[in-house]
Amino acid sequence: MAQLLSFRVYLSAETQKASPGSFKRTPKTRKPFSQDRRGPGAPSRKPQNLNLEVSPHRAVSAVRLMRIEYGGAFADLLNEKGKGSGSNEMSYVERTIGFRTRDLDDRDLRLVSVADVVGGTIRWRRYLDHLIGSLCHNERTFRNMEPLLLQILRIGVYEIIKRDMPPYAVVDENVRLAKVALRPGAGDFVNGILRKLVSLKEKDALPLPKVEGDDRAQARALATLHSHPVWMVRRWVKYLGLEEATTLMTWNNNDPGFSLRANTGRGIARSDLVERLNSLKVPHELSLHLEEFVRIKTGLQTVVQAGLLKEGICSVQDESAGLIVSVVKPQPGERIMDACAAPGGKTLFMASCLKGQGMIYAMDVNEGRLRILGETAKSHQVDGLITTIHSDLRVFAVTSEVQYDKVLLDAPCSGLGVLSKRADLRWNRKLEDMVELTELQDDLLDSASKLVKHGGVLIYSTCSIDPEENEGRVEAFLERHPVFSIDPVTSFVPSSFVTSQGFFLSNPVKHSLDGAFAARLVRAL
Repeated sequence: MAQLLSFRVYLSAETQKASPGSFKRTPKTRKPFSQDRRGPGAPSRKPQNLNLEVSPHRAVSAVRLMRIEYGGAFADLLNEKGKGSGSNEMSYVERTIGFRTRDLDDRDLRLVSVADVVGGTIRWRRYLDHLIGSLCHNERTFRNMEPLLLQILRIGVYEIIKRDMPPYAVVDENVRLAKVALRPGAGDFVNGILRKLVSLKEKDALPLPKVEGDDRAQARALATLHSHPVWMVRRWVKYLGLEEATTLMTWNNNDPGFSLRANTGRGIARSDLVERLNSLKVPHELSLHLEEFVRIKTGLQTVVQAGLLKEGICSVQDESAGLIVSVVKPQPGERIMDACAAPGGKTLFMASCLKGQGMIYAMDVNEGRLRILGETAKSHQVDGLITTIHSDLRVFAVTSEVQYDKVLLDAPCSGLGVLSKRADLRWNRKLEDMVELTELQDDLLDSASKLVKHGGVLIYSTCSIDPEENEGRVEAFLERHPVFSIDPVTSFVPSSFVTSQGFFLSNPVKHSLDGAFAARLVRAL
């Protein structure tokens, strides 16, 4: 996966809110991805003619995986861009490996997505690498493998083991890709590895680790079998216990579902959205928790291509994010500060709740994303209720004399609650990041508290399930700021989401939603 993302850049989708934002250190340096990243000593290639023999979804998947791991691209790019994005992807293929395949059709677009080959290969990366390494002649062969060759092998192993595709078709097509994109010898290597794998699978003799030994050894085995970082496994076993930690990892590795929010701000009821989904033949079910939301397991690409997002009919937004807005409970006439607003999903939902009266002040450090938020607000017809502010919260809080009825701090966090949708986050996060994140969260909470009027409410939220980022930060904040107290969320969300301390917590396993946390903190009069 990509290098540790800069703590000076916010991510660009609602589930990418997990980025620590622009408040911290510069990332570790790493060479940017380009077409010369095909491997050490790989010859440069001039663009070739159209190649109709290579599978287009495999070529695009291999290059996309390269971009995600080395260049910071995101796994859900096609889902966001929708119609026409296949051509964009093919241009990356041509620049990277020197030829184009036939254009991606709708089936190819579904395969090259967060829910299929690309997303699945990212989720299962550690597991796939274990199998590939076990089938190599020695560890050095695996360790020094060319990046593009490794991605082709990962795709092949994933398709054989996890998608149960016809094995010899997988072998044949990935061998062809390796030969054309790299050289004949690379194709022979792919052929040897994948044929060994097919043989072992047929004998039910895959070389997988056993969960045995001390705690560290068991964590390493679980991390391989469930394809998560070892530090994450150990942390979850500590906080959740072995059984729940294993169930959580299983959830993270399932194909993600998505939720759509009907844009009530422009008079679109959920029934209107359901009617459009029925006309598109997109399977769906109504949210059990929020009257504006519907859930879909498949068909997101169809929704995007039909223009429902562009037209402002609906937004892609997880119900956990919607429930955080319920915790805020925006009321007509209120002045609400959304202190880390981009990309703006909660901002837009809050604006739609104001019924034309009041104002949401959307602050963010990234001016470009604020501009996009403003454009989206126009399509949702709530732009008159949103004022954007380009600023660092900590700087703004020092200089501002204005205070607000409510302040939402949707804080930069680890994103450990959204790993089913953002599988790449599991490989971008390190244990040491957690210390930096909690320090950042404390700084932002202190700054946000200065903007809350007497009797007003500060809402602290994350898309994490980690106690240190959630309850731990609230407890530390209350020790520093005794003028604030907990306002239990009992009357704002269903009881199954309320913790013993009165906080909101969505549990991926329990609720089949993204993991998220929110606390209401009232400032004394």
